[in-house]
Amino acid sequence: MEDFELDLEDFERRMEGAINSLRQDFAGLRTGRASASMVDSLVVNAYGAQMPMNQCGSINVPEPRLLSISVWDKTIVDDVVKAILDSGLGINPVVEGTVIRLPIPELNEERRKELSKVASQYAENTRISIRNIRKDGMDILKKAKSDGLSEDEVVLWSDEIQDLTNQFIAKTDETLETKKSEIMAV
Repeated sequence: MEDFELDLEDFERRMEGAINSLRQDFAGLRTGRASASMVDSLVVNAYGAQMPMNQCGSINVPEPRLLSISVWDKTIVDDVVKAILDSGLGINPVVEGTVIRLPIPELNEERRKELSKVASQYAENTRISIRNIRKDGMDILKKAKSDGLSEDEVVLWSDEIQDLTNQFIAKTDETLETKKSEIMAV
């Protein structure tokens, strides 16, 4: 088999997507400070459909420990409140007309440890995604080998894929440690 080329950029792009997904998951975890990303991606059942929170109103951070959501349509305020309560964020919304205020309470030690475990689970899911992408590459190599690719080429390509995998697993671990230190900071 001549001129076999494996698209490493595709594998890298897919692994980078897994890391970006992890960062989005981490953005939703509370660290004791208010952040619009905490509620941005919450799903609201409104108008008979599921909508992201950021399509139901504008999200602001007027103070370091306060989020404010200005709901655009007063008929869905209750739906937005229900989405916040069901989210598991541990925040009790205060409704003032079409404005929903979310005071962010201090995190206690037990809640910090709980959030660290959640962050670790998110990171493990990302590692699994990265390993699955590696598996896809190895499967392509297996097929190419049965189609006549030399053993040396297979070893070279599998080393390339493994190096890429190791890089992204390390990136995942680094991102996790950063998030854990944010969560555990008092």
